[in-house]
Amino acid sequence: MAILDKKQMSEEDIKLNFITPAIQEGWESHITMETKITDGRINLKGNMVSRAKPKFADYMLYLNDGKPIAVVEAKDNNHSVSHGLQQAMTYAQMMDLPFAYSSNGDGFIEHDFLTGKERQIGIDEFPTQDELIARYYAEVHGGNGVTEAEKKVVDQPYYSSQNTYPPRYYQRNAVNRTVEAIARGENRLLLVMTAGDGGIIVPSQAKTA
Repeated sequence: MAILDKKQMSEEDIKLNFITPAIQEGWESHITMETKITDGRINLKGNMVSRAKPKFADYMLYLNDGKPIAVVEAKDNNHSVSHGLQQAMTYAQMMDLPFAYSSNGDGFIEHDFLTGKERQIGIDEFPTQDELIARYYAEVHGGNGVTEAEKKVVDQPYYSSQNTYPPRYYQRNAVNRTVEAIARGENRLLLVMTAGDGGIIVPSQAKTA
């Protein structure tokens, strides 16, 4: 059975044949696909209530179970390699991610929020897990990087059990920002969220007196 020409492939074909293998070459774990970011906006019209479609990221890459650091958006090959970058950047900003990528199967466009730089790389040049995590640790804090004490705290995974649920993106942002501030030695913090956002649990080793 002949393989379709790349221009005839659907977005799912492009992901299966080109983008997923390129990412998995350097990422053996800490990848999720079709990751739900939002449940969809609730719309009110008179007495009628409806919910908009949820938002999903094509690929999410993680430093650890509780901290995603990159999002990748895929498009079919009839679009340019950069066509999905704005969408990826929007998701990255919502979730406090430092790296956003777009691909059409020919290559990748990278936006690095820590340096403000964009670059195009080949389909076989996607950063490995070790490379991207090392870049994150080196580029944060205006390029000053993190101390070993900070890294130890940030590397802690979330507590989870059969009775817990994954946090929503804004809850995850709140937890990660709080933990990272404590890791920097900021001992007086005020966490303000709207009613109904749920309890926030800070990892035990990150708590201050």
